This record gives sequence, C-alpha cells and structure tokens, in this order.
Amino acid sequence: QVQLVESGGGLVQTGGSLNLSCAASGGTFSRYTMAWFRQAPGKEREFVAGITRTFGSTRYADSVKGRFTISRDNAKNTMYLRMNSLKPEDTAVYYCTADLTAAIITLPNVHDYWGQGTQVTVSS
Repeated sequence: QVQLVESGGGLVQTGGSLNLSCAASGGTFSRYTMAWFRQAPGKEREFVAGITRTFGSTRYADSVKGRFTISRDNAKNTMYLRMNSLKPEDTAVYYCTADLTAAIITLPNVHDYWGQGTQVTVSS
C-alpha cells in the first residue's frame, strides 16, 4: 500500500510561482509512474503533468506547457511540480497519483493511488 502526501500549496499572486511536492511511502517509488492532477471548484478533475518510472519521460497538459515542470527524485521518494507564471485559472486542489505502469495515464479515475490534495489559489 502506497501513501502519497502532497505539500507546497498556498496563495500566490498572478505571475507568481509555487513548488509542490508529493512524498511517497510504503512502496518502491521507482516502480511507479507518477502524475499530477487538479480539480477546480465545479469542474472535473484534469491531468496536469506526468513522469514515467523508468526514463523519467514527461508529459504535460497544453494549458501548463512551458510554465510547469514535473520532476522526481527516486532517492528521496518524492515527485515535484514547479509552477511558474501562475494564472487565476490554475486555482485548484492539486493531487498526485502513482501507478504501476510504464506509461503515463492521463485519465483521472483509473489510478492505483491518490494523495489527499493540496490547495493552490492564484489571486488576480
């Protein structure tokens, strides 16, 4: 059983930056392909970014390309999301996921493990 704990959310002004972390425990972190999802009020949960377990290949939603960077440190059992040039539409609860797959899964409801989420609020 893998436990995922997100941290680093908060309130930031438009154009600001935040660093999210997702700490994993209870499993072999390097075996999991990881991803970030987000859910804004009244909206469905959506894919943000993912990183594979083997080669660290990445994939991003079009809405965050060029602004967000996903990374992982297998030695620290942690995944990160660096968010730059934040916009009010980035406001959401951000969740991390872990899957025993080689490929990044962009669908929101088919993941092995979820964290509890961290709130990101971008003020205009």
